[in-house]
Amino acid sequence: MIKLQTGNNEILRKALDNINSSEEIRVMWEMTNTNAIKRMGYSDHGIVHFQIVADYALQMCRILAKSDKKMGIVKEYGLTMNHAELVVVLASLFHDLGMTINRRGHEEYSLFIASRVIDLVLDFLPVRERVIVRGETLHAIINHRDDGHPNTIEAGIVRVADALDMSKGRSRIPFEKGEINIHSLSAYAINSVTLKEGTGVPVEINIFMNNSSGIFQVDELLKEKLKHSGIERYCQVTATIDGDSEKKLLTKFVVSA
Repeated sequence: MIKLQTGNNEILRKALDNINSSEEIRVMWEMTNTNAIKRMGYSDHGIVHFQIVADYALQMCRILAKSDKKMGIVKEYGLTMNHAELVVVLASLFHDLGMTINRRGHEEYSLFIASRVIDLVLDFLPVRERVIVRGETLHAIINHRDDGHPNTIEAGIVRVADALDMSKGRSRIPFEKGEINIHSLSAYAINSVTLKEGTGVPVEINIFMNNSSGIFQVDELLKEKLKHSGIERYCQVTATIDGDSEKKLLTKFVVSA
């Protein structure tokens, strides 16, 4: 079950109720994780990942709104911050639905699957609001891909939030199966990621590592997602190593042809 701080956002609460009561959505999340973990040996792409991404996205959305950054759905369509929060949460929860079909091209496959699901989840909204939220959500979904160029703050938020799910818990399965590479090793080096209101910039992202190999997650992966997100100027990323010494993550690495 997805649990988020909905506050006074009644439309977000209703949407989450519909999502949490949908057997179809639960099965699709099971399938995305089956294809990712069992068939491909990837990191988590199931309900835990979506919960984490949605939580980060909602936090960023509220911090940016508090610093007077206008969301696209508010600025261009005259809707509310409640609708903007709805967009970032829906995109966070549905951005990988295409993984039920295939990993390669999953961003595009996610569009036609999510489009129908969004209409079912938002059956309580007036037509204009539902159509706009659906379009803005699909824009955020397609632009979480590596070469994405979001045109809205909401889409930029989802792009960055997806990359923030980088801690060792997500890499545990491939790492413990012995699939040692820079992706699994660097993710295993991340203890935690936190967000808070910044001083010089609106959003301060703090990454706590147990080993300096975690820099790969920050400099190669997160940095690329921040680039062209449209919100990079609003974010500051700081990575630090917990404690006085680094954790030993491996004793030997053998290169095989």
